[in-house]
Amino acid sequence: MADFLGTLRARPLLADGAMGSYLFKLTGRLSETNHVYEAFNVDQPDLVRRVHTEYLAAGARCLKTNTFGANRVQLRPFGLEPRVAALNRAGVQVARDAIARFQEVHGDAGPFFVLASVGPTNPALATAAEVEACYREQLVTLAAAGADALLLETFGVQSQLELLIGLIRSLPAMPPIIAEMTPKGGEGGHPLEPEPVAFVNRMALLGVPVVGMNCCAPWDASAFVDAAKDAPPVRSGAVQLAVMPNAGGFQRIGNRLMTSVNPELAGKLARSFSDLGVRLLGGCCEMHPEHIEEMHNYLESRRAGERVVAAPASTEAVPVGDAEKRRNGPLSRKLKDGQFVVSIEALPPRGTDDRIVQSKVDFLAQVAKSGLVDAVDFTDGSRGIPLISPGDFIQVIRSRLGWTAEQGDPIELIPHFTARDLNLMGIQSRLVGYHHNRIHNVLFVTGDPPKMSPTYPRSTAVFDLDSIAMIRLTHSCLNAGVDFGGVPLGKEARPHTHFTIGAGVEPESPDPKREFERLQQKLEAGADYIMTQPVFHPGPLQALEKFRGRRPFLIGVMVLANLEHARRMAQVPGVVIPEQLLGRLAARSSVEDQAKVGRDIAAEQIQELVHDGWPGVYLMSTAVGLGTLDVLRAGLGR
Repeated sequence: MADFLGTLRARPLLADGAMGSYLFKLTGRLSETNHVYEAFNVDQPDLVRRVHTEYLAAGARCLKTNTFGANRVQLRPFGLEPRVAALNRAGVQVARDAIARFQEVHGDAGPFFVLASVGPTNPALATAAEVEACYREQLVTLAAAGADALLLETFGVQSQLELLIGLIRSLPAMPPIIAEMTPKGGEGGHPLEPEPVAFVNRMALLGVPVVGMNCCAPWDASAFVDAAKDAPPVRSGAVQLAVMPNAGGFQRIGNRLMTSVNPELAGKLARSFSDLGVRLLGGCCEMHPEHIEEMHNYLESRRAGERVVAAPASTEAVPVGDAEKRRNGPLSRKLKDGQFVVSIEALPPRGTDDRIVQSKVDFLAQVAKSGLVDAVDFTDGSRGIPLISPGDFIQVIRSRLGWTAEQGDPIELIPHFTARDLNLMGIQSRLVGYHHNRIHNVLFVTGDPPKMSPTYPRSTAVFDLDSIAMIRLTHSCLNAGVDFGGVPLGKEARPHTHFTIGAGVEPESPDPKREFERLQQKLEAGADYIMTQPVFHPGPLQALEKFRGRRPFLIGVMVLANLEHARRMAQVPGVVIPEQLLGRLAARSSVEDQAKVGRDIAAEQIQELVHDGWPGVYLMSTAVGLGTLDVLRAGLGR
């Protein structure tokens, strides 16, 4: 059996979501007399097993047992106190059965873990004697049944939690403890209670190896992680962090009260928490399989490339150099010659409406004619939405504008290339196809998991490679004339490709250490240039200074369409918009005036980047249309 704590220290683990609210959804009845949820472990095990199985199918690797209220005090009002041992024993067993059946059907080796859920009493118990009378039988039974850990969750009174931890420490052969409290405060400037660092420090003194918050709004979970990640026991590795927020907590968004926590946002939260060092992630109330599935998808995108072997070491072929890459287009030539470059981001169309396609083509014709832009880069299924593939759209553009191989393209057309949709063999096939279709500059990004509407069939992300592996294989193999297995691409003397290789970086990533380590790896793997996420203040540029001379950096400049757009962007992990800029937008009442301020801000940023000698600009948010060119004229002084 795999070691729970050892596995948790090695990589993040995803737990399941709510048990109670999902049972309510399936049965239509709250837990009540003759319908007590914990009793289902014995009375309706197939229903509990169904819940566990759906979470496993969604990607959970840790199952919380249906034993949250299976202690003497909570079961007494229903006359179930004599069944404490039976209900807890069955709670562990039904979770184990669900895992075994899932593994048999899907051939998944795991590892999987059973977390024995232990909840508080209402009201809280105040003495050690009361706690022992309430919990001893439950704890002994859960441990004897083989739980991998004891999940003490949703405690609102820290003194009761500490008494329970003391009891566990006094009992023999107990599994590891996960201690989670439900915070108070956190809104309107009020601090969280308990204070995160103090709580983590106290749990560490009590010997608790996993500490966190659950049954709280996502923003309270974020506040906990932001503070607790710097606690000494967390930095030393003595304590691992856990968060399991609710899908609820109302906020005013526009003129509506909404939770804002749909499955996709749950996925983004999981990735952000993982980047900040949280090891155990999951959900609580109203977090159901669809939320856990998105959390799994986003976490998988962070593990991209783990299964891939390094590029072949036996080949003696040498990758092409700058001389050949200079011929790939205006941006490649200027980059190699040390000149300032401009690339703008564009989205391929989504459907078959030819008017939309033609409007995008017409816009790009104007961009090319302006002489202000060296390249246009096309997103690859931005946010995981199924758009026309960048390579196909590039061919549509060339066909409609008459850009032939003999004449060449007036601007360089760059596809983003994600690892999301293709396996290792498919990635090589597409890149060789790009080579033959005159696409010789590629921006490699790991990519987001697929985002589908509720009516769209589920699409599985592949992630055989991450951006680093794709850069390395393209540079060391294809650009050297061999395939990913080291076999020559053709029988001619130099059967090589000559891709200019781009990569991305998030200068304000929630996990800067990881981000800059990956940037270093991208540079070593063979990246020719780096495009950054949008930057709105000088801080991120200072963080890039140590890399500045090694490759050209195109600094991301986003044109903010209005105040609402700016506020949405400010919520994106890795994007920081200073209050001073938000204030400039808020000072204008009309959307039109806010749009003008957004364009002014972007132009000012470009001016500063030119003044500071950065090699280029990566302009985003081209929904402003030809206003993009006005921004460039103002920023570049042309």
